[in-house]
Amino acid sequence: MSAFRFVHSADIHLDSPLRSLALRNPGLAELIGNASRQVFVRIVDLCLDERVDALLLAGDLYDGDQTSMKTARFLTEQLRRLDAAGIRVFIIRGNHDALSKITKELVLPDSVTVFGGRADAVEMSRERGERPIWVHGISFAKPQAPESLFDKYKPPVAGAINIGLMHTSLDGAPGHDVYAPCSTADLARSGFRYWALGHIHRRSTAEGACAIVMPGMPQGRDIGENGPKSVTLVSVLDDGSLSLDERIVSMAQFERVAVDASGLVAWRELAARIESALGEASDRSHSDHLVARVSVSGATPLAWTIRRDADLLRTEAESRAGAIGNVWIEKLETDCRKPAVVDPADSADPVEVLRRTIADEIVGSEAFHVQAQIIVDNLLDQLPPESRRVLAPDETGLALLIGRLSDDGFEEVLARLTAADADGAR
Repeated sequence: MSAFRFVHSADIHLDSPLRSLALRNPGLAELIGNASRQVFVRIVDLCLDERVDALLLAGDLYDGDQTSMKTARFLTEQLRRLDAAGIRVFIIRGNHDALSKITKELVLPDSVTVFGGRADAVEMSRERGERPIWVHGISFAKPQAPESLFDKYKPPVAGAINIGLMHTSLDGAPGHDVYAPCSTADLARSGFRYWALGHIHRRSTAEGACAIVMPGMPQGRDIGENGPKSVTLVSVLDDGSLSLDERIVSMAQFERVAVDASGLVAWRELAARIESALGEASDRSHSDHLVARVSVSGATPLAWTIRRDADLLRTEAESRAGAIGNVWIEKLETDCRKPAVVDPADSADPVEVLRRTIADEIVGSEAFHVQAQIIVDNLLDQLPPESRRVLAPDETGLALLIGRLSDDGFEEVLARLTAADADGAR
């Protein structure tokens, strides 16, 4: 029984600008800056190696109106590789693609179908006796698509296997803007065999009489898009049976790496623990490179040394990462505290006495909270509304923000007042 095989990808965001100011390492910035192109080459290579019939790209191939002619040439070269192998390509424009003039003006091989702003369906060329395959799609005509596109699709062709491409914020996915919203239930009752979706950057699948697949983006761009990234290799038999095969293609994999510094008393012990955590994370990674956001926490006598010498610790972490190989430090965060004194009142440590005074008589006072709120309010007023809502969504959130900033502030002061050697001893 013959099979129709295709690769489904979406949200490649070619030449997406760097989204994290923390990518200050030139080598890391270059890696992430070029990763989208390298991953697209990998997707084309996968199509060629698997000898598939088609590549389906479900929107946001580009990242917006900044796309250059150099990017256009790159894309054309890759699509010509598929054309030479007899592999069809089907593309819909997403919200980012709709901003790009190149998307509309680029001359592509005849084997490439870019669906327009009106629903269309294209029949695949198949051998005599094989079940017909129809590919349906509709592109965003404008960057905004607040209403569902579902009802605009042509009905499934009777007797055929129908495959649809759609760029959608499926089921109102949290954290994503609303674009061409529709429900899983709508798609499941459509009569299509497979929906090739795009827009949401995390993978999800729903199998059944209608397979509904959001492949996620094939390459993360920051820590918010962590984990291995993939495309979907699909095989559909003439009887309608279908198999899905996730294929990881990401060059670089963002991950959070937690390091527990509890009880550590020597700097070299902390450095060794960071190296161990990075090594374990690297072993678990499914991509060529690991890009780590390292979070050091716990109660340790090194707490103030860590806070004061955070840049030195990051340099140490980068050195250990380099020794492991293909491991990068995107950011290093610290949230360490000095171990609690059993009876603070009996402590003769002048810094501990100062800490208690600051905590009880200054930070704990009403006058301090009044002044702190004025300062924080002034800072929040300078931020965009969406950023303010994230930091302080309500009065409770504002109080928590002020408390957190106050605690961090006086810990920073104490850290600067405390001299320590590399092993944490004052």
